[in-house]
Amino acid sequence: MTKEFKLPDIGEGVHEGEIVKWLVKEGDPIKENDLMVEVMTDKVTVQIPSPVTGKVLKIMANEGQTVLVGTTIIVLGEEGEAAPSATVPEPKGGMQSAPFARAEAQRPAAPTTAAAPGGPALAAPAVRKLARELSVNIDAIRGTGPGGRVTEEDVRGAPKRAPAVKPAMAAEELPPLRTAGPSGLEERVPVHGLRRRISERMAKSRSTAAHYTYVEEVDMTQLVHLRDRLKEVGEQKGVKLTYLPFVVKALIAALKEHPTLNSIVDDEKQEIVIKRYYNIGIATATDEGLTVTVVHDADKKDIWILAKEIDRLGTAAREKKLTLHDIQGSTFTITSLGKAGGIVATPIINWPEVAIIGIHKIEKRPVVRNDQIVIREMMYLSCSFDHRVIDGHVGAAFVQTLANYLEHPALQFVGLQ
Repeated sequence: MTKEFKLPDIGEGVHEGEIVKWLVKEGDPIKENDLMVEVMTDKVTVQIPSPVTGKVLKIMANEGQTVLVGTTIIVLGEEGEAAPSATVPEPKGGMQSAPFARAEAQRPAAPTTAAAPGGPALAAPAVRKLARELSVNIDAIRGTGPGGRVTEEDVRGAPKRAPAVKPAMAAEELPPLRTAGPSGLEERVPVHGLRRRISERMAKSRSTAAHYTYVEEVDMTQLVHLRDRLKEVGEQKGVKLTYLPFVVKALIAALKEHPTLNSIVDDEKQEIVIKRYYNIGIATATDEGLTVTVVHDADKKDIWILAKEIDRLGTAAREKKLTLHDIQGSTFTITSLGKAGGIVATPIINWPEVAIIGIHKIEKRPVVRNDQIVIREMMYLSCSFDHRVIDGHVGAAFVQTLANYLEHPALQFVGLQ
């Protein structure tokens, strides 16, 4: 018996999803709970299993396509049944979706405020189609729907585009511009999945926050020695001890002295929301792109628990085993490339947060101490701020406080946080 599987309601206010990858093809046999498709929403990527045993009759959505919740994406049937026509009639009552095999987070939680006019609009395919039919520039509309999405009412109430006017040409038409290179020497890679989400979110951050970056040099010598001495203890505990847990501890101490840095901007309500809890985002590189995982209540965790949690999140991100909880609710983000971290950078803020700290490689350099040239373990901090919220002197004071805790790590363990 033919069954249409509709994109299920994944929850968390999600209205649509992008088909990232089909795990089956038409004609394949399929068993109940076999994974069928990988779908990405604004909040998470999920692999959805089959609710029945049978055969894949027809795939109704292409990879890279965004579809609304409730849209038929695949038709399943029994052996011997023929594939339906391209247009599949809606069945009475629809089909219930099966529980998900697992949820895999690929990016930070979606923005909850309206998209700025002139930026890429958040809108369902049907709404975009309506905008084209009505000759409306959808990217110039401030959406009033959930998450700042543009609704049909927004489109119908928007002014139409001015009709395009073909410019006068010279007496002799110019030849078309060459846009493609030599055959076989170019590769076109579709921008979808996590790469599309990163693109959208970074563009949103750059077009919304007024970025500026402050860089400071930090003497990490004491922290390097401390970490080296504790590394063996960590191995006995089964803990991989990196520098990140110490950076998190120092960061929280600095945030408590400068609470405005631990906040987000609610652009829709024009409010700054200062957080009294500390969920620290850790930017993690994966094969698909950069994912921000979240250490919740980091201020309540000691060095060893922080190290375990950071390692768990990094592994889960690379293996696509993150949950929604693992990527939601960050209040401040750290980005680091470890030994490949370079000297300085201008990191982009994890919007709607108001700042981000970039930590770079630690290397021995000659510096002056007490009028003597000595070799110290030095590192640069690159911190970007949203100038709408964080003034220059506030950002500088915050970085200096953070640097002080990093240069004197003992302060992290004597109750001075």
